[in-house]
Amino acid sequence: MKYREDRYGNALSTLGFGCMRFPQKLGRIDMAQTEEQIMMAYHGGVNYYDTAYIYPGSEAALGEILEKNGIRKQVYIATKLPHYLIKSTEDMDKFFAEELRRLRTDYVDYYLMHMLTDTDTWARLKALGIEQWLAEKKASGAIRQVGFSYHGNSDMFCALVDAYDWDFCQIQYNYMDEHSQAGRRGLHYAHGKGIPVIIMEPLRGGKLVNRLPESAKKIFAQYPVKRTPAQWALRWLWNQPEVTVVLSGMNSAEMVEENMQTASRTEVGELGTEEETMLQEVIKAINAGMKVGCTGCGYCMPCPKGVDIPGTFAAYNRRYAEGKFGALKDYFMCTTLRKNSAAASNCIECGKCEKHCPQKIEIRKQLKNARKELETPVYRIARKLARWFVRF
Repeated sequence: MKYREDRYGNALSTLGFGCMRFPQKLGRIDMAQTEEQIMMAYHGGVNYYDTAYIYPGSEAALGEILEKNGIRKQVYIATKLPHYLIKSTEDMDKFFAEELRRLRTDYVDYYLMHMLTDTDTWARLKALGIEQWLAEKKASGAIRQVGFSYHGNSDMFCALVDAYDWDFCQIQYNYMDEHSQAGRRGLHYAHGKGIPVIIMEPLRGGKLVNRLPESAKKIFAQYPVKRTPAQWALRWLWNQPEVTVVLSGMNSAEMVEENMQTASRTEVGELGTEEETMLQEVIKAINAGMKVGCTGCGYCMPCPKGVDIPGTFAAYNRRYAEGKFGALKDYFMCTTLRKNSAAASNCIECGKCEKHCPQKIEIRKQLKNARKELETPVYRIARKLARWFVRF
């Protein structure tokens, strides 16, 4: 296993264990399989385990396994505060105490604000006393490092990076999201500030393995160097020195073994021009059915009405490249889970964005099309519920 240092010199395994997708049996976590996989990863050198309050049964399962095998102090636990459920400092104490109980520990190594959406949300937490609360927990040793996880565009991500003295952060990033979500720009911005970056969704929830179009599979198969799609995607990430840990939601022994081997054999800067070109061809094949030729450059931003134009088009394109569910999830997270909506329906057709688009996209027209596809009845209901949570 290879390791990269965090802000304070701790050596973190470049492969982290994402604990959201533990194997299931009859609708419950299969503890035997889960323990086998966690211990396989541990003995292979994986020392970073990421869970969250809202992952059903995950914190409790992880805590039980670490305690049973006596390895709590040999690993790093990352878990998350469900800030969207917080109304007071007392709530912070309540949720954190419950997490410690589930995890069977008296401290958390890496504590994240879960799905921090924008600076307004952070301002709300500050008004509730989050900064003092975190300072007290860090002083007592109950929380070792503080970070946040994020889904959204690079502009807001960079603003959040500057909003607090974070110890680390976590973003969605993969070769398909290089210029969407926080993207390469956000990755480099955080790294430039000395903030370690943890990567989630390196395979887009398995889509870059299980739902590749045949044309993309053919490109991989014909390349002289034979690797699985998962190995290519992970190597693309570990090739970048700005990446600290890549989380993988492993739920089979075979997956654990393959990912550990890939992590152990990948060096920074090893992908050459030919390999990068091949991956660009794969991206083109995946995007063959895309509706909008948006590169995610962000020149169209900011929108006077707050529309997340690159995020909307990324979700709209994903609808046709990978399917409806992932697209709706992406659109919901980048437009709704924040104080001020960033939905396409906010567009007033002022045309300011089109004056700056280097791709000469008919943005107003395409936003209408995206709205029809993405703002479904389910989306509108979920948006109302999300707005209620954000407000109260």
